[in-house]
Amino acid sequence: MHRPALRPARPLALVGGLTAAVLLTACGGGTAPTDAPSSSEGAPAGAAGDRVSVVASTDVWGSVVEAVGGDAVEVTSIINDPSQDPHSFEATTRDQLLVQDAQLVVMNGGGYDPFMTQLLSASGTQAPVVDAVEVSGLEGSQEASADDHAEEGHSEEGHSDEGGHDHGEFNEHVWYDLATAGKVAEAVAQELSTVDPSAASTFTANAKAFTDGLAAVQQVEASVKASSAGTGVAITEPVPDHMLEAMGLVVKTPEAFSEAVEEGTDVSPAVLADTRALFSDGAVKALVYNEQTTGAETEAVLSAAEAAGTAVVPVTETLPDGQDYTQWMTANAEAIRAAVQG
Repeated sequence: MHRPALRPARPLALVGGLTAAVLLTACGGGTAPTDAPSSSEGAPAGAAGDRVSVVASTDVWGSVVEAVGGDAVEVTSIINDPSQDPHSFEATTRDQLLVQDAQLVVMNGGGYDPFMTQLLSASGTQAPVVDAVEVSGLEGSQEASADDHAEEGHSEEGHSDEGGHDHGEFNEHVWYDLATAGKVAEAVAQELSTVDPSAASTFTANAKAFTDGLAAVQQVEASVKASSAGTGVAITEPVPDHMLEAMGLVVKTPEAFSEAVEEGTDVSPAVLADTRALFSDGAVKALVYNEQTTGAETEAVLSAAEAAGTAVVPVTETLPDGQDYTQWMTANAEAIRAAVQG
């Protein structure tokens, strides 16, 4: 059944106390919980006077909201520390209160940030929710969203034993798809206009400016596709795959490797050897490396790439310090272009 992209959160039964063990299990990685505090340790939502209070699951979507809302919004991103490992994030009762008081909630969806699903259920909020996977329109997005929402409550069905999440075939890292970011901006503008009709024209204009600003990044993607389509690249996780696909690049990494890293399971010696051989055999021009999730296997692949003189492009799942979404995606696209065309 099709689920609307803009939906009010359903007032499910409160999850008593909302324990601090609501883990962001997306993208695997059974790492130990980080000591970094939740980014929501600040002023409570609603403390910004007549500004619209918005809570985003990560600073990626928080940046998009800020671009659309400008001075008319007060945005709190639950995860906003570039040194924080998203795979071991623990939500708190403070985060529950933030969601409870928010006038708009923006999440990634598709199983990436299940802690938000738990927070929405626990808070009983009636605020509208913009779900990036739902608005993306990408193939498989509706099925991924349906599976995500079916897990509302305490169900752990589909989660790996090591803390990873069973994503199926859909790549939920939709912020690396520029068209999706534009659609999220438009959806946010629509919801903000409902909350604050007096600023509707500003929200609409800001969303258009944001989307127009992505055109330059899309031109970089198109230039790579025109000159380097079919070029092989390696990855450690499928985090940047939407951008790589837009560039016409072909991921040569064995799926068994990237899936194991994503789910936090062991990589077999044979699969690791096949992955390392990509560099010594010259099968790939670059390694696009998720530097926020590391381990023995990913370090071995990084070392193999460096030993072979293969270009390494680090990417992240949250915003680097001092960059907004457009600046971040521009830097990523330019770095990948330089790597494959160098």
